[in-house]
Amino acid sequence: MSTPALLSQSPLIVCVAPNGAYKTAEQHPAVPMTPAALAREAQACLDAGAAMMHMHVRTPDGKHSLDVQAYRDALAAVEASVGERLLVQVTSEAAGVYKAPAQIAMVRDLRPRAVSMGLREIAVPEVPESELAAFFAWIAAERIMAQIILYDVADVEKWQSLRARGLVPPGAWSTLFVLGRYSAGQQSSPHDLLPFLNAYDFTLPWAVCAFGREENACVTSAASFGGHMRVGFENNLTLQDGSIAAGNAALVAQAVTGGRALGRPIADADQAREIYGAIA
Repeated sequence: MSTPALLSQSPLIVCVAPNGAYKTAEQHPAVPMTPAALAREAQACLDAGAAMMHMHVRTPDGKHSLDVQAYRDALAAVEASVGERLLVQVTSEAAGVYKAPAQIAMVRDLRPRAVSMGLREIAVPEVPESELAAFFAWIAAERIMAQIILYDVADVEKWQSLRARGLVPPGAWSTLFVLGRYSAGQQSSPHDLLPFLNAYDFTLPWAVCAFGREENACVTSAASFGGHMRVGFENNLTLQDGSIAAGNAALVAQAVTGGRALGRPIADADQAREIYGAIA
């Protein structure tokens, strides 16, 4: 583990996750469900200080989808709105709909610039370890910015073991710690970060997402240790004062304020690509 950089010299990536796999317009009318809505949200969140968007796409009736053409349509709409001023990451989330082979096939077909993948969703018995290693090697060769989602210490240890055993070649890897995913009522606490910090080797960039009213406290706590932030309606609709956020941009602005209070400069998309695109 290298000596941590001074916070004042460590640009902070604020990523917005505006919709997720489950949120509906009935839960909040500003949840973006279409390419056009994602494009509008991209501009609003960019203006609020986001450098990155974590994108889900939906079927016409609002269900979770990994349809490649739906992704292409949404990516094109966001690019038409904000150009290269946001780093856009797609998800490969199963959401109870897809199995690992289909998730892997989507990534291979789409060849996105950036993707998130839940380790426990793709490192499964039905995918032989040799096939998983080949997939990781392909991602590295394609220079895809791949963020590995880790839900607990067991996931952290498994990911680090795969790397130590040589099954994950050098590439543009990073990790995302999910705080409180399996806690009662999906309410996260900054205390949920501590086991991750104790288990992680800090050889890759890392970020945090969290659930509920303390989302901002959680991601700001992570930022104080050099991590990055993911906020948005995917996991939380509530501002730190308990009120419902008008839109994702309000959650982004709140996160930016927390990062600046720590003295961290807020990254733009080019800096996010440099950080998450570094080969390690």
